[in-house]
Amino acid sequence: MTTANQTTITVESTINAPIEKVWQYWSAPEHITQWCAASDDWHAPEATNDLRTGGKFSTTMAAKDGSFSFDFGGEYTEVKEHELIAYVLGDGRRVKIIFNSYGDTTHIAETFDPESTNSLEMQHAGWQAILDNFRKYTENN
Repeated sequence: MTTANQTTITVESTINAPIEKVWQYWSAPEHITQWCAASDDWHAPEATNDLRTGGKFSTTMAAKDGSFSFDFGGEYTEVKEHELIAYVLGDGRRVKIIFNSYGDTTHIAETFDPESTNSLEMQHAGWQAILDNFRKYTENN
């Protein structure tokens, strides 16, 4: 499968926290390194983030045993505070994240172009696991 067929994947979560906290925890590198992993045997030892249209970001994702790591990064194409983050990854895939505030809760819907190496189901599960980690971290801190 290739991204040329316009298939996208969406993951969603509702976080029991107001939009101001959700936005801060989503965008501050010191928080990104605490939640950006799909499983307990992975972590994010480094993150940089210039959250503005034209700004760049990078998060190092690594196996805790040191066997593998990679940088996940790109450039922001649109940022509307407390509402929307859109970016393009280094390989040209696009991601759009919509934040909806409901007082003390915030809903996040993240839609992305899949890559062609892993199955759609695996990619959905991985991105959903990271979003679930974000929810748990944000709600517990």
